[in-house]
Amino acid sequence: MINIVLYEPEIPGNTGNIMRTCVATNTKLHLIEPLGFLLNDKTIKRSGVNYIDKLDYTIYEDFTDFLNKNKGEYYFFTRYGKKPHTEFDFSNKEKNIYLIFGKESTGIPKEILKNYLDRCIRIPTTSSVRALNLSNCAAIAVYEVLRQQNYNDLLRTEPHKGEDWLLEE
Repeated sequence: MINIVLYEPEIPGNTGNIMRTCVATNTKLHLIEPLGFLLNDKTIKRSGVNYIDKLDYTIYEDFTDFLNKNKGEYYFFTRYGKKPHTEFDFSNKEKNIYLIFGKESTGIPKEILKNYLDRCIRIPTTSSVRALNLSNCAAIAVYEVLRQQNYNDLLRTEPHKGEDWLLEE
């Protein structure tokens, strides 16, 4: 199972976008408190569109609570990581994979990261920016896992207009 973990997210629009990505990819979302917004905030509903009712998510009071309730392989996305996401093997569909992202302002605390140095991942960028937007990073990460797992059971054709819509006159 693929999981996205947000450590103390602050911006509701980012979390809403990630919620939508989770629904689109059958990915479970884990939210570690404190959150910088209310979950019923209309900004979250707008970002997540009308898919929030289909979202599989859990809220935790802190990182220790999360660790105690979830076993699997943890991967930490941080601008301080030294390996890109493409250097990790996510191909085993039997493993619980947790893609962990920090809060927008400060990331994942150093005291957490130092315990997982071999699992700290950096999405490569130029020196002109510190890091990409949180929701973009989550999408890049989950789709790398899905690519390595051959996209599991995700649709490969458009379900509403039909797979031959582009061929129609």
